[in-house]
Amino acid sequence: MKKRLLDVAFASDKRTNVLLLLQNCPQEMNYLLKSLETTRNAILPQIKILEEHNLVTHYGETYELTSIGKMIVDMMKPLIDTTEILDVDIDYWGSHYLNFIPHHLLSRIGEIGKPTVVSISPVDQYDTRKLYLEKSKESKFQYSVTTLLYPNYHDIFTYLIENNLKTNLIVSETLFEKIRTDYRANFKNYIKTDVINVYVYKKKMDFLFFTYDEFFINLYLLKSNKEFDTRFMRFDNKNAIKWAEELFDYFLKDSVQITEL
Repeated sequence: MKKRLLDVAFASDKRTNVLLLLQNCPQEMNYLLKSLETTRNAILPQIKILEEHNLVTHYGETYELTSIGKMIVDMMKPLIDTTEILDVDIDYWGSHYLNFIPHHLLSRIGEIGKPTVVSISPVDQYDTRKLYLEKSKESKFQYSVTTLLYPNYHDIFTYLIENNLKTNLIVSETLFEKIRTDYRANFKNYIKTDVINVYVYKKKMDFLFFTYDEFFINLYLLKSNKEFDTRFMRFDNKNAIKWAEELFDYFLKDSVQITEL
């Protein structure tokens, strides 16, 4: 009796891993054994099940996916990537508000790699040395979407300008009103430079901020009940940076650039 394809693909780690190893090209048996750190006697029964269900075929010692196998694996990979990311800290993901991320990016969250959940004590939560790593100083740009400014914001912007670090900043409407009333003089000087572009987002923001540069993303979420949290997520790979670019562009399309105050 044939198994359900879902069981064939996922009920055995060995079968799942064989399918993933064959995703990009055919592979020799020795490669499969070495990659899975297993023996021929252990893996052959699992490969036989994959062949019986028309997911894998072989010629000699070379194994490859069938057309059906390729279709199944192409759908498996995003799901596995996503669950691996969530498994890093499912309590964090599950207790924080994610609805601000558009569906087309939330469905691709598996692309951004495993995060580091960074915990900062309340007394240090505005210490930018804790938020930004030394490596970020080597970046040529910084992009941020935020609902808040740090107390030492002027030092931060001065540093960005003096080091010609191209900055694009999207702020919430509430924060923009505060800028106009409390920080007008400083921001008038910032936007006169060729370094800093400031935009105001016209819709609701249900997060604290996210920022990215050439090396890192910092994603600072609200809890599900909209309370603040002293923890945030950091990602440090190229796919994450690309994903962050798309998220920034999503907010930018509904934002208006501020050219004078």
